[in-house]
Amino acid sequence: MNGKMTSLQFKSDLLRHTFELPVYLPHHYSPLHTYHLAIAQDGRDYFQLGRIGRKMEAAIEEGARDTIVVGVPYPSVETRRKWYHPDNETHHTYLQFMVKELLPFLEDTYSTWRLAHGRMLMGDSLGASISLVAALSYPNSFSRVMMHSPYVDENVLHLVEKNKEWNHFDIYHTIGTEETEVKTTNGSIEDFLTPNRRLHEIFKKGTARYFYNEFEGGHFWKYWEKDLPQALRFMFDL
Repeated sequence: MNGKMTSLQFKSDLLRHTFELPVYLPHHYSPLHTYHLAIAQDGRDYFQLGRIGRKMEAAIEEGARDTIVVGVPYPSVETRRKWYHPDNETHHTYLQFMVKELLPFLEDTYSTWRLAHGRMLMGDSLGASISLVAALSYPNSFSRVMMHSPYVDENVLHLVEKNKEWNHFDIYHTIGTEETEVKTTNGSIEDFLTPNRRLHEIFKKGTARYFYNEFEGGHFWKYWEKDLPQALRFMFDL
């Protein structure tokens, strides 16, 4: 890989946590050049299990815009649920962290396009949910969302139905046909497929640039990792 893998340390006052953010910088990175920005929830998973650096580099070689990828790792499964879950009030604090702390920090560190369409959010499961909610909550900051097997409940569906900002988004949405009995981090077994199909029915009636895919498989990284090249091709219109 010709791009550079590095990391940034960042302290969040809102979340009271210090992050070690994994970062992918494109080949020939220069502070004189302006880049698109991709922020991955479940950041360590996207870098280690999804190999997002290599996937992004391959997409750039195919003609994608030069893009810096930053991962936001979670400190524990319990904290992840508090930050990401739409039923948990702490997710509002996490959204503020994204826009009021993390984004300004990254823009001070790197030269990036300061437009919503120059920024992409990506995530899997609850990480996908919080990515979508962040874009809906701050459409002037984010308008491109990549979702792998998002957790979808009535809160998410209601938010999408009442918030029409997503009609201007680019949205990649995929779910596995075997995701009917998913063991969640709190131990419950939930059907992810049915509510994702309901979400799809809403999105397909809108004007967003939208791609939906059902893959043969379950709620596991081995399927999402294989899907990433297709997801990036769509997000960068390759």
